[in-house]
Amino acid sequence: MNLPNKLTVIRMGLIPVFLLVMELSVQSNNLAMPYPNQLRILAAVIFAIASATDWFDGQIARKYNLVTNFGKFADPMADKMLVMSAFILLAALGEAPGWVVAIIVCRELAVTGLRTILVEQGQVLAAGKAGKWKTATQMLSIIFLILKDWPFSLWHFPIGDVLLYLALLATIYSGYEYFKNNWSVFSRSM
Repeated sequence: MNLPNKLTVIRMGLIPVFLLVMELSVQSNNLAMPYPNQLRILAAVIFAIASATDWFDGQIARKYNLVTNFGKFADPMADKMLVMSAFILLAALGEAPGWVVAIIVCRELAVTGLRTILVEQGQVLAAGKAGKWKTATQMLSIIFLILKDWPFSLWHFPIGDVLLYLALLATIYSGYEYFKNNWSVFSRSM
């Protein structure tokens, strides 16, 4: 297994660790505090490390020509698993609007379905710029939502919420772009 694929597997492995630390944070009953407790900070660090592996695995794979079929499948899947797990947890905690999370999750599942259809036809749906912006804004919004906007909470600036709505717009736009550019696949499969 090459280094980019190992980073992808590490990202997948960090998901249950992140969720466990968030659950421990909830169990510590410190959610009413205006600032994050140490467990939430740790959860944000774990999430940030997992998110960073997404950037590094792609850079390394392209630079050293280490692109594999496993990576083409597992890398976007790991991103979706990480982001959807975090968003669902934040919605369950009442820290992200459920309707926003539902739209994001539905888009992620729809694009995964589109990828599956394209693979069956021998094509690969590579991430475009809009998809990369979507992933970046989603991951940043999650980090700030976990941290309850700390340290920006001192100025009462809702950076996590702002990033969340930017992520929502990027999510909708990138989904539209993927389907618009690949709509012909449906006419061939109907």
